[in-house]
Amino acid sequence: MSKITGLSAVIITFNEERNIRRCLESLVPVADEIVVVDSFSTDRTAEICQEFNVKFICNRFEGHIEQKNFAATQAKFDWVLSLDADEALSETLRNSILRLKADAQQDAYLMNRLTNYCGTWVHHSGWYPDTKARLWNRTKGNWGGTNPHDKWELYDKKASYGKLSGDLLHYSYYSISEHIKQIEYFSEIAAKAEAAMGKNPSIIKLLVGPWLKFIKCYLIKRGFLDGYTGYIISRLTAQATFIKYIKTRRYAQELKQNQQLKS
Repeated sequence: MSKITGLSAVIITFNEERNIRRCLESLVPVADEIVVVDSFSTDRTAEICQEFNVKFICNRFEGHIEQKNFAATQAKFDWVLSLDADEALSETLRNSILRLKADAQQDAYLMNRLTNYCGTWVHHSGWYPDTKARLWNRTKGNWGGTNPHDKWELYDKKASYGKLSGDLLHYSYYSISEHIKQIEYFSEIAAKAEAAMGKNPSIIKLLVGPWLKFIKCYLIKRGFLDGYTGYIISRLTAQATFIKYIKTRRYAQELKQNQQLKS
């Protein structure tokens, strides 16, 4: 048994005045310290954070993985709870964390994430349970993955994770247009990262991949049970796959041309 004597909650932000208050309010009962690393917001994010007496740090954004690893280093305590500004702890999850602080058996803990899409909670479509590792001992791992899809990874690949009851509430998109805009943003980051790793989707993958993604989300992951919302999510997920593939092909071709010019 290991008692957690101090828990730091860390959040990265940029123009999150719409979400940050809800996030902070959910953290106050469980966190012994709240750290916000901000990418120079121009809205009321900093002002709202000051109401909660958080440790507020401005740092240039160089990528989701890089920013979250930096944020973890700014925490006072080794045990870190990492949230995005558009997330909040459910009451059940808060109680789970409070119990855990008295008896932590693992080095990292998973939690289910429940997403609210345009006012509707999504329970299928491949969006739930969307299990994430968000509470961990920072000395045992770091943020990895491929931008923008970061994930916490323990240094010991054979280490086991604990699981907390309750949901991490994710208030993702308030409108469909926001979702489409985010697809453009994330696909750009992902395509550049994948092209840099030498990936170049084939024409066959370009043609078939989006359809397979729709079938997976809508049928295999039972998106149809989410009604109209599930259909919209499945269609846009397929569209996001298509856009990422065509951008990756473009960037892969540009890298190849640049290499030929240098040789």
